Amino acid sequence: MRTSIIGYPRIGAQRDLKFAIEKYFKKETTGEKLEETARALRARHWRQVAAAGIDFIPSNDFSFYDTFLDAAVLFNCVPARYRALGLDERDTYFAMARGYQGAAGDVHALAMKKWFNTNYHYLVPELEDDTEIRLAGRKPFDQYDEAKALGFETRPVLPGPYTFLKLARYTGRKQAADFAEPLLAAYGELLAQFAERNAGWIQFDEPYLVHDQSAEDVAFFTDLYSKLLADKHGLRVLVQTYFGDVRDSYAALTALPVDAIGLDFAEGRKTLELVTGQGFPKDKLLVAGLVNGKNIWRANYAKILDVLEAIAPHAGEVVLGTSCSLLHVPYTLANEPKLAPAEKAYFAFAEEKLAELAELKSLCSAERPRETAAYKANVALWEANRPNSADAAVDARLAKLTPADFTRSPAFGERAAIQASELKLPKFPTTTIGSFPQTADVRANRAAFRKGTKSAAEYDAFNKAETKRCIEQQEKIGLDVLVHGEFERNDMVEFFGEHLAGFRFTSNGWVQSYGTRCVKPPVIWGDVSRRAPMTVDMAVYAQSLSKKPVKGMLTGPVTILNWSFPREDIPIRRSTEQIALAIRDEVLDLEAHGIRIIQIDEAALREKLPLRKSDWHCAYLDWAIPAFRLVHSGVKPGTQIHTHMCYSEFNDIIADIDAMDADVISFEASRADLTILDALAAAHFRTAVGPGVYDIHSPRIPSTDEILGQLRKILQKVDPDKLWVNPDCGLKTRGWAETIPSLENMTQAAKALRSEA
Repeated sequence: MRTSIIGYPRIGAQRDLKFAIEKYFKKETTGEKLEETARALRARHWRQVAAAGIDFIPSNDFSFYDTFLDAAVLFNCVPARYRALGLDERDTYFAMARGYQGAAGDVHALAMKKWFNTNYHYLVPELEDDTEIRLAGRKPFDQYDEAKALGFETRPVLPGPYTFLKLARYTGRKQAADFAEPLLAAYGELLAQFAERNAGWIQFDEPYLVHDQSAEDVAFFTDLYSKLLADKHGLRVLVQTYFGDVRDSYAALTALPVDAIGLDFAEGRKTLELVTGQGFPKDKLLVAGLVNGKNIWRANYAKILDVLEAIAPHAGEVVLGTSCSLLHVPYTLANEPKLAPAEKAYFAFAEEKLAELAELKSLCSAERPRETAAYKANVALWEANRPNSADAAVDARLAKLTPADFTRSPAFGERAAIQASELKLPKFPTTTIGSFPQTADVRANRAAFRKGTKSAAEYDAFNKAETKRCIEQQEKIGLDVLVHGEFERNDMVEFFGEHLAGFRFTSNGWVQSYGTRCVKPPVIWGDVSRRAPMTVDMAVYAQSLSKKPVKGMLTGPVTILNWSFPREDIPIRRSTEQIALAIRDEVLDLEAHGIRIIQIDEAALREKLPLRKSDWHCAYLDWAIPAFRLVHSGVKPGTQIHTHMCYSEFNDIIADIDAMDADVISFEASRADLTILDALAAAHFRTAVGPGVYDIHSPRIPSTDEILGQLRKILQKVDPDKLWVNPDCGLKTRGWAETIPSLENMTQAAKALRSEA
């Protein structure tokens, strides 16, 4: 049996790439130095993958920001506004990713959306009517040549033409089909150039196939590949899918003249049924995604062997692989000295998953795999009771829940009137989403406390001083509803996990979220409960500094679940409800201490929504929405509940979001050109809304007129009495030099709008 991976983490074991790129952004290093760092990382990763005995090694899975953006640039899909800047190729690329504001001009970044059901974000290519699609770049060839010079034969990886066209944004009259012919010509030239290099394989990723596919979709996909594969130039082609099964297109996919097909057996609920029920062509390699590429638990060898034995009679050669790219898990356990050995034994990060593939490969070559020492050791691990994971009190509390615990009273309209009377906020109230810049001093304070060189008292004193400065700055800017700034918080999920029972934490378990932004997801190890109040002291202190309302800031249960590595031994619904009860305790404590506005962020609500609509309610929304209601159902009518959501497609679940029964919801909207407004209007959305009026993931500073223009557009679709004014996300990644003028312009725009109302 041979082995394969779809992709490897590119950020580096110590976030090497992140720091190199950020130094480039700050003009503290040159482009040549940045390229040198990138080459060293690629070489290191290829060596690691090869040393593990992986047979199919990917190339072109490396990127300075996003591989989907790389594909757009490769095929000359660079909108006119970026070309007009006159920047070099590298800086034009970064302008597309981050926006640009400088001597050359002022442009927004491309839209950024979640990559299917993950916390990774991709940049959405824009295709204008006059976009001339052609092969315009060299990146896949250069990285293939680079690997070959180091002695590694690799399989270049690119987004497939179908997924590229399905995920692109069309700004004019032309749609996907209008760009198919030139895009196929570009892909054809790509194949020809790899053939000239004597490449053996090429991989086209087609994850869009795991969505619901109509007959027209399948016909479009089939037509694209029939034309593309008419001349493969002697290359062998792998079509790789992941994040689900391909039930709608399985027959069409397996009928194509490709040489290998990658299927996801981890998240694909019907993948095994498709292979055993319909068979798999014996003349094609089946790349079986059996090692989970999205979670950090050790592989269960018994289950994997069961699947391999089940599909063996129905397929030819089976290649053992990961279910998706290893981009979605941390780099290595070798950098985790603080994890208890008894617990660490249950984890596998990217490097360890390579070892698992190697061990499984060895097992499959054994005469009796289930009698080997490696197999028995793995089975013993899974049959043992995982230490410190059960809490009978949590089970008992869940068992006592009734429907009343998921319903808030009085009804929305009556609450809104009470809150308006008590809070006395102006029209178009201004606020922020929660966090303020995490400066070098803030990070140094946290690091010193963790290392023990600062006492708890010194740490708290620093954070209170920063909070006081933040409150004063917000009052100076003129914001109506303030936040404390979250200087004591490392991350909106990790912070809460550290204060809850049932979580485990890594020292260097960084995972790329977008560009240079990395997160360190906690691990849900066992049953979750709140040990003590988590945010009350700081919220009460912040409120004491101002007569304006200061929001209590919490992360919701669905987001904590989705942005952690979840358990696999109990349903995620049960884990989410455990977290919901813990956050509910915090909400009621905040209210009891005089906090009148409480924001419970559910930024990741959409993230784990099943990719197939038929599974939305039964498999997710029917418990995810009630879990949020469980958190806030016990508060008084005058307590205003906010939530926030970002960087996902929310239009088709607007009614479900309204059913969360929050009082105010802020959405990321600036990078999506406010497209959510039509859905809000069509659904007669009752909740007050704050569509983000500027993009905080870009360093550019929006003008007052720009924001006022956004607000006027919003008012065409939103009831003036329900409109809040806010940025589209938290401000922790920005600097104060960008944050203050942006918020000043935002508040001035809100005041101007009030004068027009």
